[in-house]
Amino acid sequence: MSLPENVDVVGVGFGPSNLSLAIALEEHPVNGSGEPIAARFFERLPAFSWHRHMLLPSATMQVAFLKDLATFRNPVSRFSFVSYLHATNRLVQFVNNKSFFPTRQEFHKYLEWAESSVSDQVSYGTEVTAMRLRSPDRIELVSRSATGGVQAVTASNVVISTGLVPRMPAGIERDDRVWHSSEFLDQYARQDPSELKTVAVVGAGQSAAEITRFLYDSLPHAQVYAILPSYGYSVADDTPFANQVFDPAAVDEYYFGTDQTRDAFWRYHSNTNYSVVDDEVIRELYRRTYHEDVLNVRRLHFVNLTKVEEIKRTGNETRASLKSLLSGAIDLDVDAIVFATGYHSMEPARVLGELDQHCLRDEAGRYRVERDYRLVTTPELSCGIYLQGGTEHTHGLTSSLLSNIAIRSGEIAESIVNSRAGVRAVAY
Repeated sequence: MSLPENVDVVGVGFGPSNLSLAIALEEHPVNGSGEPIAARFFERLPAFSWHRHMLLPSATMQVAFLKDLATFRNPVSRFSFVSYLHATNRLVQFVNNKSFFPTRQEFHKYLEWAESSVSDQVSYGTEVTAMRLRSPDRIELVSRSATGGVQAVTASNVVISTGLVPRMPAGIERDDRVWHSSEFLDQYARQDPSELKTVAVVGAGQSAAEITRFLYDSLPHAQVYAILPSYGYSVADDTPFANQVFDPAAVDEYYFGTDQTRDAFWRYHSNTNYSVVDDEVIRELYRRTYHEDVLNVRRLHFVNLTKVEEIKRTGNETRASLKSLLSGAIDLDVDAIVFATGYHSMEPARVLGELDQHCLRDEAGRYRVERDYRLVTTPELSCGIYLQGGTEHTHGLTSSLLSNIAIRSGEIAESIVNSRAGVRAVAY
């Protein structure tokens, strides 16, 4: 292992959040020393990716295109979605399309376009395997590449953005017939569509509804089962007043609010993002089932108030044991079953390793986090450890969402720059 490289900030993970941070650091004025901020990022995947296996052809974004990597922080940024449209000669056509919501495929192309300008700062196929304190204001990170190479780098700031972890029901494991939505298109591409005669989708959120629609349209010979824990799909509240919970100002209201304030945010507004579906997708699925009523055929089945209890594999046969509050126990033989059952929040402790002992927690065992997304640490550790995600308990609904990505990354960049210049605010 060579001598450690010295930089100002290391980003662990390189999805949209740390991509936005790289852009914010590049666009930030140089600090008091006159030197630009030196940053390095490590990503375990072999290339940039954002929900790549959920880029369904008809799926659109659920946030407006102006909530891109940079615009809310810097409206004239060369990394904006509008700049991307101009660079690809599609700005006029996009305007003519009269939509605030591009397809997910196009937004992914935008992210790749932006990433290409900062890719020299990123080591792909490389995972951070250890962190240790070299001095109160310096952290050493050790990484290992896919080819086995080991590299060390030291930094005065670390920004963790390792993303969400796919969640499966207890006791159910993934295999070639049992999938999580995060791997859907990859697994689907491995199949012979003619052999998928009975498929099922578990879940009541946006991904579940989109996959159900995709399978129904792509497999005209197949029986498609939507297994829902609720009684049908619930519509996402994307009305203007409800959408204010994603405004940058709402982060302050949440962070500086009382326990009652924070509880009210979740109680009244979780239906803006969690286990809900866009109205258009719900209506499209209903139109399909109504058309089947007209033709007196049935391929699309909604199994309401039902959960999967167990998956049994016998050779090539897969049986899902269901428990319905309406009809009791049901056995369903499937050729593939997709669990669109969401994700666990990012848990930084594994990445932090021995540094975790220096990170203070609240009475509920959660990390204490300052307003600028910096972890509260013991006096022995004066360098900055920031989280992009995993701060829902302190910063609210937008902690890991695109809605506030430009402002969030800008605030972290500002904190890093001010910390190096010695002008950072001490406490919140």
